[in-house]
Amino acid sequence: MRFELYVAARYLKAKRRQAVVGVVTAISIAGVAAGVAALIIALAITNGMQRDLQDRLVDSSAHVQLMRVKNDGIRDWQPLLARLSKLPHVVAAAPELDEQVVVTHGAREGYALVEGIVPAYEKNVSKVLTGASPEAIEALEPPSETASPSGPTDRPLILGKDLADSIGATIGDSVTLISPQGDLTPLGMVPNVVHFRLAGTYHTGFFQYDQAWGFMRLADAQRLYDEPDLVSVISFRVDNLNNAPQIAKQIEQAAGPGFQTTNWKDQNKELFRALALERIVTFIVITLIVIVAALNILIALTMMVMEKTRDIAVLMSFGVDPGQVRRIFLLQGLLISVVGTALGLILGYIGAWAGSQYHVHLSPDVYAIDTLPFAPRALDGLLVSAVSISISLLATLYPSSTAASIRPAEALRYE
Repeated sequence: MRFELYVAARYLKAKRRQAVVGVVTAISIAGVAAGVAALIIALAITNGMQRDLQDRLVDSSAHVQLMRVKNDGIRDWQPLLARLSKLPHVVAAAPELDEQVVVTHGAREGYALVEGIVPAYEKNVSKVLTGASPEAIEALEPPSETASPSGPTDRPLILGKDLADSIGATIGDSVTLISPQGDLTPLGMVPNVVHFRLAGTYHTGFFQYDQAWGFMRLADAQRLYDEPDLVSVISFRVDNLNNAPQIAKQIEQAAGPGFQTTNWKDQNKELFRALALERIVTFIVITLIVIVAALNILIALTMMVMEKTRDIAVLMSFGVDPGQVRRIFLLQGLLISVVGTALGLILGYIGAWAGSQYHVHLSPDVYAIDTLPFAPRALDGLLVSAVSISISLLATLYPSSTAASIRPAEALRYE
């Protein structure tokens, strides 16, 4: 093998009468490098998108949620919450009363899922409120028994920053919530309209939450939705994300008949399925760049075989067998692909590192996140290298077989 490798390297370094062969070889190396670098960067972005979306979804929402099958709310929830909190693998639990409402401020309006919560419980299940000020969170603490709920200053509300900006509300402003769960009158259903004080905003960087979520005190939500001492959901945080579906079944069984659970994987399976499909499609599309570079390798080696026909015939007349000739050109293609792949890996990882250091801002209403994430992985480099080298080696089969089939007598007949 040392002989074949020596000749292959010598052919690549040697000056040729036909400079176009050298140019095509350089283009082949550049093409492989460009394809590999593009694949590394594209996979890093896909990995980063999946990582950031998953982390923000998991941090901002409960791992498991328990609710009634009939959707009639959970009554007498305190003993149930205390009992289910002691189940194995359950880290924390929190009661919630959720409702879709219209949020208005002046002439502007928006739509939000406003949750009635108890901060002492909620902060152990979700990390959304970590983006709010301590004063705003403290305002959501349960009111004292002597407190009067008559005025809007007694009803604090926290909204996502994007939602607050869209309706033009600032901290301290009076915000109106309109709930469809109103009173039945002779004129029909009259929506329940209640004024709240915007106690603060939060920012997670995830548009789905910052634009469409809000939080109020559980007692205020029960009055707004006319549901005294009732919660719609009990949310849980578990010790192992990947086992959330199995733990959800245990919680459902412990809660008894009439209850059902959902988990973060079921709630977001379409999103992660789309990301997985995007990763596959990206890999296939950008691999076409490597295939084009491999075609350049085929052209370069074919032209080299034509240029070196006399040299090959001389080598074979001195006893070099066809198998060794085939390996010379296979090694030439391998050297081109290895050099191009190595350069591509270096450029790709440098590009991914630069992208992670210098954030590229995105439109959160389109991409759900506000910066372009990069998460390069060593495993992706190994996979891309294997694909690049394999495709390049396939491109060497024809020219190497052509070189091995040269007959010395015919090649040297007119020399």
